[in-house]
Amino acid sequence: MAVMRAGGPHRKSWLQPGVSRLAVILALLGVWEIAARLYVDRDFLSPPSIVLVTLGDVLGTPGVPEALGLTLYELTIAFVLSVIIGLTVGLVIGLGRFAHRSFMPIVLLLYGMPQITILPIIILLFGIGAPSKIAFGVSHGVFPITIAVAAGVQNLKAVLLVSARSMGASRWQIFRYVVFPQMVPSFFAGMRLGMTGVLLGVLLAELYVSTAGIGYFTGIFTQNLDSAKLLGLVSILAAMAIVLNEIVRRAEVHYSRWRT
Repeated sequence: MAVMRAGGPHRKSWLQPGVSRLAVILALLGVWEIAARLYVDRDFLSPPSIVLVTLGDVLGTPGVPEALGLTLYELTIAFVLSVIIGLTVGLVIGLGRFAHRSFMPIVLLLYGMPQITILPIIILLFGIGAPSKIAFGVSHGVFPITIAVAAGVQNLKAVLLVSARSMGASRWQIFRYVVFPQMVPSFFAGMRLGMTGVLLGVLLAELYVSTAGIGYFTGIFTQNLDSAKLLGLVSILAAMAIVLNEIVRRAEVHYSRWRT
């Protein structure tokens, strides 16, 4: 019995989500390492061990540190603008029946349209500098947030709004204590989707029309068949995305404490 009790916590430790995620990541890296060394030309796919070694060379490449800073700046501004615009428009559409019936189909139509088709228009309007990358990122990130916020507000029970108004709550108090808590799950789900869209939009704009940023250097490393530096740059970009996603996750946990 003592042996069984001693083994219980040990077995449970392997069932923790963090341990499971780490095991999956290590398994995938192992498969990648074996496949890259035995079955794939290293000019096209470098093993993760070589990618890790070349991270210093990637950061030492002239222009790459500045490109990382520029891309992070564009991502941050585009994401903040997407959240502000998406939250505002989503609330307007979600809280008003007429606005929902009138404008929600338009939002869905624009969201379904391939955003790459408007890249030439954005370049004509904003040029080839950072503003065009930010605008193209916003065009990818604003629609998931808008739709998620509108859907979250639509699920709000009308009796809660009536009760808050009958007790003399102001508009800000109604939003802060009634509307916002109810839409927290959908709002943060939309923010995560919006972040992915912003990242895609900024990188696509840098890849096709740019002389700076991570997307620009991604194209250069691809043309030079330098897979080690290319994957190293992608790894750094993935780390940036993970950090941003973790910030959003922690904010969601903070504002969802009342649910527990």
